[in-house]
Amino acid sequence: MRVYIGCGGYSNDDWTAPGLIYEGVKKDHFLETYAGHFDAVELNSSFYAIPGLKAFEGMARKSGGRTRFAVKLNKAFTHDRAPTDADFDRMLQSPEPLREAGLMGPYLAQFPYSFHRTAENRRYLQVLTERFAGHELAVELRHASWDKPEVREGMGEYGLIWVSPDYPPLGGMPEPQVHVTGDVAYLRLHGRNKGTWWEGGSAAERHDYLYSRAEMDEWAEKIALVADDLSELYVFFQNTTKGHALKNIPMLREALNARGVPVRTPEPLAEGAAQDGRLL
Repeated sequence: MRVYIGCGGYSNDDWTAPGLIYEGVKKDHFLETYAGHFDAVELNSSFYAIPGLKAFEGMARKSGGRTRFAVKLNKAFTHDRAPTDADFDRMLQSPEPLREAGLMGPYLAQFPYSFHRTAENRRYLQVLTERFAGHELAVELRHASWDKPEVREGMGEYGLIWVSPDYPPLGGMPEPQVHVTGDVAYLRLHGRNKGTWWEGGSAAERHDYLYSRAEMDEWAEKIALVADDLSELYVFFQNTTKGHALKNIPMLREALNARGVPVRTPEPLAEGAAQDGRLL
């Protein structure tokens, strides 16, 4: 199993703080610096506006061929749920530079908690699946009504990747388990900040959580149990606030390696590349 570990987004201004990876780094060089530390990234900007071909060409170039991109579907697909044919065309065609460079990971459909398991929503998900046929599509379903073996069995039949989440223990959401619906698995670690998950005024507040080493060991154990069933695993830390993810990723790497799950750490950037920042 090849393990890819990264963060939800790479344009995190929090990381310019002293001792973090963007200290002294200009914003234009964030991605180059990021790629020196992590071999995967979840692209958030596409949720708000679908980038064009040139933007994706720039990402492929700046990452130096070192980082896999999971591309989040635009909100038209998951929150408005009224995508036009033009939306589908742009969402499918624009990331072509990543595919040509061998850097394209799965698409991510991040549905809101309000997306319950109803007949209407099941039909919508089937339509979305058909339109993205031939592409890896990971689906995050935040309402507990979807957290059933028969749902995952159906997703496996349609080639969908179940997103295994880690949420605050508040109830009403899927349990923190690694579930496998194919040979690729996808894990999103949101943090466990119970006080801000529903009440937080921003994503930064909701994800303001630093995992303990014991919690990272817990996830490493769960991953090790399914390692033989997978060819690839993507793990994305959403707790980027205050650089929490930068502290947790080395913990998870160590915990996985200790359990016989090999995790690659990116090689140092070539001399002269943008590498002003440090991991910690």
